[in-house]
Amino acid sequence: MVMEALTKSNKNSPLHIGIVACSAEGAALCYKTICLESEKLLGPYKHPEISMHTYSLGDYVECIDRDDWKAVGELMLASANKLAKIGANFVICPDNTIHQALPYIKSELLVPWLHIAEVVASQAKKLGYRCLGLTGTRWLVESDVYPKALEEQGLAYIRPSEQERIEINCIIMNELVLGVFNQESIKYFQSVITSMKDKGCDSVVLGCTEIPLIINNNNSPIPTLDSTRLLAREALEQATIGQLNE
Repeated sequence: MVMEALTKSNKNSPLHIGIVACSAEGAALCYKTICLESEKLLGPYKHPEISMHTYSLGDYVECIDRDDWKAVGELMLASANKLAKIGANFVICPDNTIHQALPYIKSELLVPWLHIAEVVASQAKKLGYRCLGLTGTRWLVESDVYPKALEEQGLAYIRPSEQERIEINCIIMNELVLGVFNQESIKYFQSVITSMKDKGCDSVVLGCTEIPLIINNNNSPIPTLDSTRLLAREALEQATIGQLNE
């Protein structure tokens, strides 16, 4: 996937990962996952070179609130190309929602972009899941970001109800991205996931990179697909695969 478009300048070193960040909590979890899980592949304290760039979350939210996804894409593109210019071989973005704007900028990217929904869909297929529940911001679950990726893998999906989307969006934007984690919100997510299970879902996509901070396989009624950590692990694999295959 990413490796087909990359040439390593130093075969003894992993590729340089660029992180196009958006919200602090999701980006921090992604970065931490790459660093901590690298040890199993590269040795104690070692991880690939990582650079991160982000514009203010407020800048993104202002664009989204006025439904200006082209402007969202311009922010993403500027971040990605800044990372490319300082050496990143490819980029990832630990924010599902803004992937709606990726089609606007894909042709202008200087380096490959590892798509979070495609990573999740591929893992769901590998694990044998057939019908996934979608959770995330209202903007995400009403978009085609995950439906397109899941359909390409032959997978079905179920969206939350309109009222559930509104409530989940409030929890994400008023609590999770601010580092606030309430027990009542955990219970609400659990109730939504239970409803999805009753409708036939065999797994649930944690499609906001902050959701894994409150929901996981230990407290979810059905298995979870943690988009944040799955993206981080795929980035780590792509960054090290050439080295590991030598």
